[in-house]
Amino acid sequence: MIAVVDSGVANLESVMSMLRRIGAEAEVTADAGKIKSASHVILPGVGAAAPAMAQLRAKNLIDTLLALTQPVFGICLGMQVLFESSTEGSGTDCLGIIPGTMKLLPASPDVPVPHMGWNQITLKKPGHPLLRGVDNNSFVYFVHSYAAPVSDSTLASCDYGTSFAAIASVRNFMGCQFHPERSGAVGSQILKNFLDL
Repeated sequence: MIAVVDSGVANLESVMSMLRRIGAEAEVTADAGKIKSASHVILPGVGAAAPAMAQLRAKNLIDTLLALTQPVFGICLGMQVLFESSTEGSGTDCLGIIPGTMKLLPASPDVPVPHMGWNQITLKKPGHPLLRGVDNNSFVYFVHSYAAPVSDSTLASCDYGTSFAAIASVRNFMGCQFHPERSGAVGSQILKNFLDL
């Protein structure tokens, strides 16, 4: 069973629609037992880090998520909360699984924030199983204002005013800053690769 975490701030229907399109069965849940027993866990999200973390705390899911040993995949805000912290608002402590702090993208007249639309990713670790069948410089769809710096955990980066982590992974935890469910064949391939782990 694939568990899609109901964090209360998520793009649940678009994620579920993508999973159905690739023939995967999933359940939206905030039940810790179902999440622990799932073969794969997806943590979607849109919005801001502080409300997302507040919802996870309110649903008593922090310890559950930290203890997971099966493949876990964060999407957009779901990836952001896997990092140590975010500077959004007055600052927010996140799950602390992936080293690094989410920071506001630098804006300019030529580079408006939020970063919205299609952009290319540069593969940093093309041999990673999450990237099987994904070409360097593939286009994917972004909607975000905050991003993580490129680091040892970065599987793919993107340039938008600065270089940032587009895909990151530590142990069994991984995530995309972009929306794979909106990224056509490339997004479908990445989700299929995740479900093959």
